[in-house]
This record gives sequence, structure tokens and C-alpha cells, in this order.
Amino acid sequence: MRRTPAVVAGALALVAAAVAYGVHEVVGQPDKAPDYSGGGSGTVTVEITPGTSAGEIGKTLESAGVVASAQSFIEQVITRSKESSLRPGRYVLRRRMAAADALDLLLAPASKVVRKVTVPEGLRTREVLRTLADGTGIPLKDFTEAAADPGRLRLPAYAEGTAEGFLFPATYEIEPGMTAVDMLRKMVARFRVAARKVRLEELAPRVRLTPKQAVTVASIIQAEGGVPADYPKIARVVYNRLARGAKLEMDSTVNYALDRHTLKVSNEDTRVDSPYNTYARPGLPPGPIGNPGESALVAALHPAEGTWYWFVTTDPRRKITKFTDKEAEFRKYREELNRYLGTN
Repeated sequence: MRRTPAVVAGALALVAAAVAYGVHEVVGQPDKAPDYSGGGSGTVTVEITPGTSAGEIGKTLESAGVVASAQSFIEQVITRSKESSLRPGRYVLRRRMAAADALDLLLAPASKVVRKVTVPEGLRTREVLRTLADGTGIPLKDFTEAAADPGRLRLPAYAEGTAEGFLFPATYEIEPGMTAVDMLRKMVARFRVAARKVRLEELAPRVRLTPKQAVTVASIIQAEGGVPADYPKIARVVYNRLARGAKLEMDSTVNYALDRHTLKVSNEDTRVDSPYNTYARPGLPPGPIGNPGESALVAALHPAEGTWYWFVTTDPRRKITKFTDKEAEFRKYREELNRYLGTN
């Protein structure tokens, strides 16, 4: 009889926990909640959305045939004090599992189905949004609307309200319930990580640029470059031209102005009326022309030493790029490219 108060106290604690996690039916029953024995068989995928209570998870598992009852699952959660350990995501479980085994799988990282989307380096924002929509299942319209309101994306101040250049290319996990804004914020946050790593704000002034201008140079390098080993040389060509107050004359900026990708840029193309046309206007374009990766950012901040004034990717398939400070050699390299393209 002296043990009775402790038993009552334990029952009251269970009631309180059950109420807190939305499962009222766990208590007040004379028999133990129905439960399976063993590890179950087959497979079933269940999804836990953000903000779901342990009781709601139990009901999901019961409906999916994973556990015999939601009560058995919540009893395990409370007994093992795992209320704060359950995370949103998609999990591969088995049918007709003991509640304890089901909880074990929900706590095991290997059981989580990780959905990912990879954004390649150098994509323009419009292309990034399409890639995200295809990879996440979130409507493209949602991404377009989110990008059109950059104030929601937590961009760095030096981005000056434009997402172009600041959606960092990488592979991203897609969490349940994630929105288009969440996804773009995640990319901007990843850009901030890369910017700190390469010391963007510290080193940009050393190449006489603002951080946004450095990202702009990096985006040109990314669009023009063949292999990362050439990126610092391309950066040097850009800076050598800027130092002379000359026009950059980069085909990538013309393609951006014309919203296309091509190796065949004509004289007529270079007359397009756009602030991004570096054949027509001296200096850098007003902003990035794509979203560069870390190697291009590093190259923009650490250009190679050299007097090169021109470069031509003479063999795009093998990504062979040649550099020179002699106009005659440049013309020869252009002829090599034209032969490759069949435009001679």
C-alpha cells in the first residue's frame, strides 16, 4: 500500500505528457495499448511534416499499418523521453512493427529518405528557378513570385536587391513543407557561407571592386571559363581590360542580354542595346550574369599574374582555352574557334 502514491504519480505524469502531445486516449484504459511484436516485414514510406506532434505521428503510423495503435507508439515516445527527438522527413519503415522498433527507425538517420535537388554552377536565376521547380515539385510560379520579391530572401546588403549571382549552386536537401521562399533563402544562406569562406567582403577592395562587382566578375568567369584552372587567367584578362578603361567584349554578357546560350555571337549580336552588352559599353555590366560557384569567386579575388588581354576557347568540347597579349595571336585563335564552329 505504501507504493500506491508513486504509481498514481507516474500515471498522472503519463496523462500530462499525453495531453501535451495530443494523445488523450493513451490513458484511462485498464489494458496495455495494442502492439505488434517483432520487427515487421515489407516496407512502407511515411512522411512527418514540420510541427507534427508525437500523437499525430502515432496516428499516421497506425493508419499506414506500421504500428498496431497510436497509443503504443506514444507510450514508447514518453517512456524513452524522445518527444524532442522526432524530426520531419520521409522515412522507410516496415508494416506490423513493434512500436519500440518503429521509434528506433524514426530515430535512425539511415531510415530517412533524403530528397535532393542539384543546382549546377553558372545557371541564370531564371534557369535556377526552373531547376528548383522540377526538383522539388513546388510550382514554378511560386519560385518566380519569391524571386520577384528579393526583400524576402535575406540577401546581403551589397546584393542591392537582386537575387542574380547570390543563389549559390550546390546540392540541397528538400525538407517536407518547404516553400519556394524557404528554398531560395537556403541558397542565399549557402552563398553567405561561401562568401565568408573566400573572404569576399575583405578581399574585393584589394582588386578595386565592391563585393557585388566581384560576384559579377565571378559570374563572367563562370560563363566564359572552360576549366577551373583557367579561371584566374580569365580574371586577369578582365582586370587588365578594366585597368585600361577598355571594353570587356565578353560574349557571355551579350548572350545574357539576348537571353540565350550560344558559341556563335555575330557582329549584329554585339550591337544589342543593353547595359549588359560589354561590346558596346566599357566597364563591368550592372550586375552578375549568372550564379557562380566557389572556384569562380576565388578566381575573381585571386587573379593570376600576367599581361593577357585576350582569351579564346578554341576547342569548347575539350575545353581548351588560349590566352595572349598579342592581337595577331588573338585573331589566329578566333580563326581556330570559327573552324571548330564551322563559321569560316
